Amino acid sequence: MMDEKDFAATFDVSRETMDALSLYYKLLVKWNNSINLVAKSTLGDAWHRHFVDSAQLWSLAPARARSWVDIGSGGGFPGMVVAILAAEQRPDMVVTLVESDQRKATFLGAVARELRLSPQILAVRAELHPPLGADVLSARALASLDKLLEYSERHLAPTGIALFPKGEAAQAELDIARSRWRFSLQVHRSLTDPAAAILAIEGLSRV
Repeated sequence: MMDEKDFAATFDVSRETMDALSLYYKLLVKWNNSINLVAKSTLGDAWHRHFVDSAQLWSLAPARARSWVDIGSGGGFPGMVVAILAAEQRPDMVVTLVESDQRKATFLGAVARELRLSPQILAVRAELHPPLGADVLSARALASLDKLLEYSERHLAPTGIALFPKGEAAQAELDIARSRWRFSLQVHRSLTDPAAAILAIEGLSRV
């Protein structure tokens, strides 16, 4: 189980960034009483379950990436964590959070204002929004891989990369997805769950 100090050491972030993440955590706890942003049972281990699980995607983004789209952002994982890290490490990166639930989108807007960040927050369904041309596309605990690849086809730039955390069912989801899609794949070990992995997908096309 990681706490704030472990997070700071693992990801080598500044005091200012840790202050922003800590404030985000406090807002998450406060708003979670009225909006189901994350499971209440995970709040006590939020740094490990949510913050580390999100930040590990950041390290997989290519250096050339200048736009990141997070679909189904919910309480902001990984999208808001990415926005906070980008503010320090890649201030020219445009981070877009797509969340169709208006209440959750309102929360994300409140966090952005408190932290003085400027991610784009779109309170729309991802399949209805015009293509976003993302260099990096992420989604966490949103849908099956096959469905995520439909979102990727719409919103990922031709040279972009999709980063999807997946659990024990990853191989089964890959087998199903490969019946409809062609893509190159790298599998990265998850820092938060030995049975989980991060699927990095490029070169997507339909079979």
